[in-house]
This record gives sequence, C-alpha cells and structure tokens, in this order.
Amino acid sequence: MASIESYQLVLAAAAACEDKKAEDIRILALDPAESGLSDYFLICNGTNERQNVAITDEIEIRLKREFGVYPTSVEGRRQAEWILMDYTDFIVHVFSPEKRAFYGLERLRKSAKTISVEELNAELKALITSSRSKKAAVKTVAAPVAKKSAAKKVVAKKATSRVKVAATKKTAAPAKTAAKKPTKVATVKKAASKTSAKTSAKKAAKKAK
Repeated sequence: MASIESYQLVLAAAAACEDKKAEDIRILALDPAESGLSDYFLICNGTNERQNVAITDEIEIRLKREFGVYPTSVEGRRQAEWILMDYTDFIVHVFSPEKRAFYGLERLRKSAKTISVEELNAELKALITSSRSKKAAVKTVAAPVAKKSAAKKVVAKKATSRVKVAATKKTAAPAKTAAKKPTKVATVKKAASKTSAKTSAKKAAKKAK
C-alpha cells in the first residue's frame, strides 16, 4: 500500500503538469504483482518537445522545493519525445502526442487501474484520517498504562522514604543512649568524690581533738 508521502508526491507532480498545460493527464495505479517497486505511473503529453521539457522541469522543481525529493533518474530529456522521471514509488512519463499514441503505455498495462486526481485526493484524505485514528487509539491505550506506572513510582518512592526514615531512627537510638551513659557515670563519680571528701574531713577533725 502506498504511503501518505507517495500520494502527496503524485498529486504534486500532477498539479505541476496541469500548471504547464500538459494534455490528457492520467494516473495509473499499478498491480503490485507486476509493478515491481513503483506504485503509480503518471502519464501526460505536451504539444511539442519544448513543452515536454518545461513540464518535467516544473515537476522536478516542485517536488524538490516542497518535499526535498529528487528523481533517482531522468531519461530522454535530450530528444524530449518521451521523458521518463523515476521517483521510485511512482514514475512520470511525458510524451509527445505521436510517441504516446505509438507506444500505448496505458494499453500495455492492462492490469493497471486509471485513477483521477479527485479519486487520489479522496484516497489520501482517507489514509490520513485512518492514520490519525490509529495514533489516537494508541494514545488512549497508552494513557492508563502511563498513569499506572506513575502511581507505582509514587508508591515506590514513599516506601523507600519510609525505609530510610526507619533506618535513620534505628541508627540514631544508640547514639542517644551512648550520650546518656557518660552523664550517669559522671554523676556517680561526683557523688563518690563528695563522700570521700566528707570522710577525710571527719578524720582530720578527730585527729585535731
């Protein structure tokens, strides 16, 4: 199936042909089994060789300017009786009236389907609408998943913070205990020193008597 860009390129090339007054513009949707890499043929003819060159020049300039796309090859520009421009997804054939009647390219491609510019525009719009619907569906499905993952992250963060707080409390508890012990020891030492001082004072008073 042709891509959106392929549709746009073919339509832009057809518009360039119209702007240069090309005659009997036809778009052939090729049978995938027979077409190889290309999806479409764009066929038209000018009234003379000079006009044929002008048509192909306008196609090349427009696709380069609007899409940054160049033909992979261009053949027949010197004689300009049949100019072929290969854009891979589609091929442009610009004939002189005589050469177009002689080769009958449309007759050779019996399995191909002729599509008007209006029909191709309608197919392009349908493809764009379908593409947008698919993207919207993907977003709709992805949104709940994103919310769930965000909720899980919040829960995980809360759990981690709780663990950190608990760990901090556990490590802080021994430090407080350690800080209290020296004060108790110091109190005991002070009491002992006071008792010792009193005892010494009593002994000294007795001797003095």
